[in-house]
Amino acid sequence: MRLILPRLLLTTVAVAAMSHSLIAVAGETIPADEARRDDEGTLWYDVNLLTVEGREWSDLKSPFDRLPAEAEGVVRGAVWGLSRHSAGMRIRFVTDATTIHAAWTLTSDRLAMPHMPATGVSGLDLYVRDDAGEWRWLANKAPTGKSTSVQLVGGIPAGTREYALYLPLYNGVTSVEIGLPEDASLMTPPPYDDGRERPIVFYGTSITHGACASRPGMCHPAILGRRFDRPVVNLGFSGNGTMDPEVAELMAEIDAAVYVIDCLPNMSAAQVSERTGPLVRLLREKRPDTPILLVEDRTYSDAFLLPGKRDRNDTSREALRTEYQKLINDGVSGLYYLAGEHLLGDDNEGTVDSSHPTDLGFMRQADAFEVPLREILEGEAGP
Repeated sequence: MRLILPRLLLTTVAVAAMSHSLIAVAGETIPADEARRDDEGTLWYDVNLLTVEGREWSDLKSPFDRLPAEAEGVVRGAVWGLSRHSAGMRIRFVTDATTIHAAWTLTSDRLAMPHMPATGVSGLDLYVRDDAGEWRWLANKAPTGKSTSVQLVGGIPAGTREYALYLPLYNGVTSVEIGLPEDASLMTPPPYDDGRERPIVFYGTSITHGACASRPGMCHPAILGRRFDRPVVNLGFSGNGTMDPEVAELMAEIDAAVYVIDCLPNMSAAQVSERTGPLVRLLREKRPDTPILLVEDRTYSDAFLLPGKRDRNDTSREALRTEYQKLINDGVSGLYYLAGEHLLGDDNEGTVDSSHPTDLGFMRQADAFEVPLREILEGEAGP
């Protein structure tokens, strides 16, 4: 079953912040007796008291898994292992604290990778809503070991604000706490309106998973979540985004705003031809009205010179276009398509290794994805 969060009681808090008035709309206040108090008087709140986005099932083996416990032994072993990374999850909360701490415990002591820093693999990333309602980056912290306790930010001017804390991309967490001064309030955030509580669900590869963003908020699903101001679900499985029917069955349990299928970097042209139609038809059977966006693979940055890389791009794209057209010809509705040639821009500066985006590459990908997704979400696009 999906995790259903309780409907929140709305209140409005107006406070002075510097020379202007800052309005924050919040939900329920978390009582201080729900927190643990340390020797310095900081109150530590388990983030499960708040809103955890990107976590769509309640029957979990561990509280920050991306797939339900029942998926173990159903999905391939590699997919199950990778699903235990907290990629795509973020904690939304409202507070008037002038200092914010965080403590988290990781499942693996592999804090970084050769091509991806610890800040992205295992770190936390904090955003805040500004006066205009836009999400702005505020702080990032790398782990100091498997367990870390650190001040994220201090010296915040007086005012009640909404924050979003992104969890590690390529590591799992067993616990996450937010630490606030004892005189600060902590509240759940307002619920989404206008149907925006339905998430964008991304199914893909290591790129969707977040390699190689410098921090958790910089992979393109996270960027797009902020741009559209709605939750996202990250079902990126490094090296294992291969249009598996078992994953599609689980995806169909999510009442999504749109499904984004971005698996070509992990698939041969033959696999694309074999698996695209069944995956789309399975989703369409289970969710007749949910749009589905098929995405071509990004262009390898060195494909301009290496014919093998260019051939890999060309053949997989041709296979996806062919399957897309077959589905359209068969009357499958609500199906959309994004070409891959310009996902990383028009130069070859967007990756760390010809394949995985840098922050620049992720920003360019977000720009490219935003165009069809905006049309879909606003109901402006045709099939």
